[in-house]
Amino acid sequence: MEATKRILARHPGVQVLVLTTYDTDEDIVRAVEAGAVGYLLKDSPREELFRGVHAAAQGEPLLAAAVASRLMGRMRTPPGQSLSPRELEVLMLVADGRPNKDIARSLYISETTVKTHVAHIFTKLGVDDRTAAVTVALDRGIIRLKR
Repeated sequence: MEATKRILARHPGVQVLVLTTYDTDEDIVRAVEAGAVGYLLKDSPREELFRGVHAAAQGEPLLAAAVASRLMGRMRTPPGQSLSPRELEVLMLVADGRPNKDIARSLYISETTVKTHVAHIFTKLGVDDRTAAVTVALDRGIIRLKR
């Protein structure tokens, strides 16, 4: 979010509204930390985009509904219990219905390593099986299904 920082450095009173396709936790947090007053996704409904522009012009914070849901999920996860980037990759492949052997092949890791990641995911999400892990992750906004 260097662009946001540069804009605010040159024009201190400006309200920056980020409009992007990126919706990872890291991207969202970096934008807000850089000073963005809002964060909307390009596929947001037209009305949400209009509200976002008007809210930003007034200096009111606004997050896309999907972004707010994702951040709420992140905040509900106890400190130290958030999933690592690799665990998120594994979880996404689990959500796609892929067996451990396919996940291992896709990520160039051993099947044992996949099982270890899956066990960590279960522990961090407080679940006992793959279906529950995906369900909890979707409910918390940690992952979302591909469209």
